[in-house]
Amino acid sequence: MPVPVTLIGRTVRLEPLAEHHAAALAAAGAEDRTTYAFTPVPHGLEAARDYIARALADQAAGRSLPFATVSTRDDRVVGSTRFLELDYWQGPLVWPPVPGVPFGDPREAVPDAAEIGNTWLSPHAQGTGINTEAKLLMLRHAFEEWRVQRISLRADARNLRSRAAIERLGATCEGVRRAHSRGLDGVVRSTAFYSILDEEWPAVRDIVELRIAAATSPSAPDPAHTQECLRHGAPLIHA
Repeated sequence: MPVPVTLIGRTVRLEPLAEHHAAALAAAGAEDRTTYAFTPVPHGLEAARDYIARALADQAAGRSLPFATVSTRDDRVVGSTRFLELDYWQGPLVWPPVPGVPFGDPREAVPDAAEIGNTWLSPHAQGTGINTEAKLLMLRHAFEEWRVQRISLRADARNLRSRAAIERLGATCEGVRRAHSRGLDGVVRSTAFYSILDEEWPAVRDIVELRIAAATSPSAPDPAHTQECLRHGAPLIHA
């Protein structure tokens, strides 16, 4: 199974999610929660501890690899994300296939396909470029270290903000599965599915790296100013 790893960028550090992140994760989830309508985000310290315990249980079972998302600007935990739906295609062909079960020594196995999901950020970190760079770090690890064939992403079809963020990465929409599951609000939701294939990765990487470079250039608007303008409905002025 994939071993926990720390992924480090300019604006974000993805640390293996651990029990000691509980208080910081609870603080991140306690900010304005109006942006969490479609995403499960722990509310309070006990909820954060339970969130971490469930994530670590999935990791121990080989089903996911969760991270705490940390801003390098102030070493502050600003959310969480993870690899999940790990799938393995090596070894003899077995029918029907058994998803999530690697062939050979599980300690040395790496997935052939995976999903990036369960992603959320505190409001003050949204729109700062942290999410984009975190996705780049995860995609680079998946395609260049694990050598996966595919990375999948999904979003509640109503979550236009998340869908736009996924599409800006260069992911291909595979369609919307109607009445796919029960949403966080209890309503039966449709789900938009996206993917990036290994042969598409170089082009996607170039797109994302250019976006990050543009966002971190000296002429780029200050993230704090951008968030303040968005909150008050003011126009953003770019030099």
